[in-house]
Amino acid sequence: MRSIDIHAHNVPRSVVNIRDGGDWHGFTVEKGGPTGRLFLTRGQDRGWLHPMMLWTTEERLMDMDSKGVDVHVLSTWVGMYNYHLDASLGQATSRDCNDDIAAVSKAYPSRFAGLATLPMQDVNMAVAELERCMAAGFKGCMINDHVNGRTLDEPEFLPFWAAAERTGALVCFHQENETMVTTRSGGKYHLHNSIGNLADRAVTFALLVFGGVMDRFPDLKVLLMHGGGYTCFGLGRMDRGWQTNPYARANLTKPPSTYAKRFYYDCLIHSEQSLRFILDTVGADRVTFGTDWPFNMDVDWPVSWIMGMETLSAEEKEAILWKNLEKLLSI
Repeated sequence: MRSIDIHAHNVPRSVVNIRDGGDWHGFTVEKGGPTGRLFLTRGQDRGWLHPMMLWTTEERLMDMDSKGVDVHVLSTWVGMYNYHLDASLGQATSRDCNDDIAAVSKAYPSRFAGLATLPMQDVNMAVAELERCMAAGFKGCMINDHVNGRTLDEPEFLPFWAAAERTGALVCFHQENETMVTTRSGGKYHLHNSIGNLADRAVTFALLVFGGVMDRFPDLKVLLMHGGGYTCFGLGRMDRGWQTNPYARANLTKPPSTYAKRFYYDCLIHSEQSLRFILDTVGADRVTFGTDWPFNMDVDWPVSWIMGMETLSAEEKEAILWKNLEKLLSI
């Protein structure tokens, strides 16, 4: 039984190497707080570096082996999207992050593959970096649900979607640390993660569907991390909005629920009952294995978690753990 993890984060060695001094494109690594946590810092920007992301590749492999995970499809940690920076700096940091993933994947081709991070604040640069990475063997990219507040259904992003379809890239959506819920909740109670990323993912689904992106690019491959958030649970209400409001039908001739099977979803929903509902809604061929390595919202023993589910058939478990991604990404 194989397992291929589409949701595994990475920090480049060039960042790890500045723990004891130096900088990386103006970023430094500093200790902060009573626990002495390490933060990647640039001016007022501060992002916590999970200690496991500073591990060597060999240490990561040992952890994967202990959990029964055969392949990590590596994606740069979301704290390094850097969309807010000058585009040329965003391009430089993206290239470094992607080059690190390429090197690890080349050194261990049976254990790693890559998703590119892109300078989405400049669409032309993003397209160029996506094309460069796909030519180098990457499987797709991982991006935020918005770019500095601009949503991905806007016309300015059409060249990006065209490039993603043309190159066969799997576009994975994963929120940055801040979400829509963060503003409303004031950052309380970890709601930005436990609720915020789920809400953002449902909005992304709706924007791509209601905005006509999925119709315009019929061969586009999109994966919504964290089980697609509230997407599958909100399809009925989205359909009702489409039926009763003419402006909701401006770009859409079919109910939004008919597009649910156009997307892929990872399994990281933390509830067997909820995962069963998603499988029944979109089909077992659209759900993939994802762990959110190495963060604390992952599952302690993710392969065992799937294998122990009583409401999933053996065929569904195999589809989630490896068959779907093996086919989708040619791994």
